[in-house]
Amino acid sequence: MNTQRVAELIRELLVEIGEDPDREGLLKTPERVAAAYRFLTSGYHADLKAIINGAVFESHANNMIIVRNIEIYSMCEHHMLPFFGQCHIGYIANGKVLGVSKLARIANGFARRLQIQENLTHEIARAISDAVGAEGVGVVMECRHLCMMMRGVEKQNSVMTTSSVLGSFHDDAATRAEFNNLILRDAKC
Repeated sequence: MNTQRVAELIRELLVEIGEDPDREGLLKTPERVAAAYRFLTSGYHADLKAIINGAVFESHANNMIIVRNIEIYSMCEHHMLPFFGQCHIGYIANGKVLGVSKLARIANGFARRLQIQENLTHEIARAISDAVGAEGVGVVMECRHLCMMMRGVEKQNSVMTTSSVLGSFHDDAATRAEFNNLILRDAKC
């Protein structure tokens, strides 16, 4: 990303909306916004192999592995406004497991792009399935969308829930039900 060009565009945007980019409070805003966009869209340059960084381990585990309540922050591709919430990831190992932090890192890698929640949920599930050859994967996301809260219908308490289930999570109702029951439990930690 050319941060200097993005800063120039933000400066032009400030003028177009009726602001004075030379007033004290806005002097460094174009550069700050460009730096923020570099971070918020860093997922475009994320490499899944680099994110996983070899943290795939042989394991005899063939049970369900779940990480709940991973914070997610992304930006809606339709309005370029944030959406944020929780991501719950589960998979059934098939001889290999991922280092636990890699699940959150994978989610972040895909979230740091302009997204729609439906695609984000599926991309995370597919990446985990591909990384470890899991028997099954389930991802559920619950997010609030500022494009719906700050503008448009202005519904403050709305939460969008999406799920993507692959393999045994898709094919076996009991496996899917176990996953859903476990992610819905109150945290005991």
